[in-house]
Amino acid sequence: MSTHHILPADTYIVRNRTVFSEQDRTLLIMLYQPLIGSHAISLYFTLWAYLDKSEVLSCEWTHHHLMTNMRMKLDEIVVAREKLEAIGLLRTLVKEDHVNQFIYELYSPLSASEFLNNPILSTSLYNNVGKIEFDKIVEYFKLPRINTKDYTDITKSFNDVFESVSVTSMEHLIEEVREKKKRRHTLTSSIDLNSILAMIPEELLNPRSLTKETKELIDKLSFIYQLDDSVCVELIRNSLTMKRTIDKEKLKKNAHHYYTFEHNGKLPSIIYRNQPEYLRKPVGDQSNKAKMIYTFETISPYELLRSKNKGTAPSRSDLKIVEYLMIDLNLKPGVVNVLLDFVLRINQNKLTRSFVETIASQWKRQGIETVEDAMNMASKEYSKKKRGQTKTKTVEEKPEWFDQSFETKKPTEEKLKEMQDLLGEFR
Repeated sequence: MSTHHILPADTYIVRNRTVFSEQDRTLLIMLYQPLIGSHAISLYFTLWAYLDKSEVLSCEWTHHHLMTNMRMKLDEIVVAREKLEAIGLLRTLVKEDHVNQFIYELYSPLSASEFLNNPILSTSLYNNVGKIEFDKIVEYFKLPRINTKDYTDITKSFNDVFESVSVTSMEHLIEEVREKKKRRHTLTSSIDLNSILAMIPEELLNPRSLTKETKELIDKLSFIYQLDDSVCVELIRNSLTMKRTIDKEKLKKNAHHYYTFEHNGKLPSIIYRNQPEYLRKPVGDQSNKAKMIYTFETISPYELLRSKNKGTAPSRSDLKIVEYLMIDLNLKPGVVNVLLDFVLRINQNKLTRSFVETIASQWKRQGIETVEDAMNMASKEYSKKKRGQTKTKTVEEKPEWFDQSFETKKPTEEKLKEMQDLLGEFR
């Protein structure tokens, strides 16, 4: 429904679809407000305040009352409401009549880890507040890390404490119990997808072929590569197939080519990010393997490749591989670092795209998110590759961190110095 269909006399009620906590207020102010603005956050808090004492449902109000309460024009309220809808905090329902009746359903914000690990949300926040403020926000939500290496888990299970009881049948289901609910965000982008598709004749593109996944891809590419409506139209036109569908892989390539041409070969800032805090190994372990894990966690893939090139900038082809790993496959930066290091060591210092893609796709399917898990997977890959080689072939260099007993071995002074030098490059 467009703005002019809403009148001050139209009514609304607020329905709570989640369970609120005080932590939600902090998340909304620190993470969401820089993206959607103070008006949208103020509207969210106002609707929250209208709930009854049990925070379930409000009584019926008019939009005129909301305008008076917030000292905002109706069109300003609608814009704020649409931002809340787009980012997943609000769902709006309407029953049209001589007086339209609205239901505003409130949902919880994402947790800090979910928000900061989302490539689109975190990148948008980073671009809005800058590196210094972004680092402060991450530091605020960071969990204190404790080394539990020397501790033993003595936690009791349910069966250790409680005796088994006879099971009686439940004659009815317990439904509609309140729980914390979050909606998938649909970030408001700078493009109007309906207008874009309207500019492409049906003779070229079958509207029925557009899946939800394809539409989300167009939104994602428009955000990451900063595309406007006219550019999107041309990119989609150049990505159509004979069957009047969009070739998604071709669309990705076209968006990338456009961005790099317009930005003098630069790639999106996402490739300069490092491993999210919540996926890092706790500090305190002083073994050399732990130091390597720390290195992979605290540098970006760009920095790792620059180090491998002895300080010179990585080649465009190498950076395109990194872009594929982080944007297309959505692998974590630390995992990408391990993958790059692994391939370079066993493939004569060459990043062969097909080779990288094969391993990366496997790691993606395995759900690898931490550096330590990536190193363990690389170790298995190396062992498999070594077993498959004939005796006449030379076994490629083995990364030292592959050795499962590495932590218990005392490294030679030469190896220790080599590792310290590597770590020193990123301090």
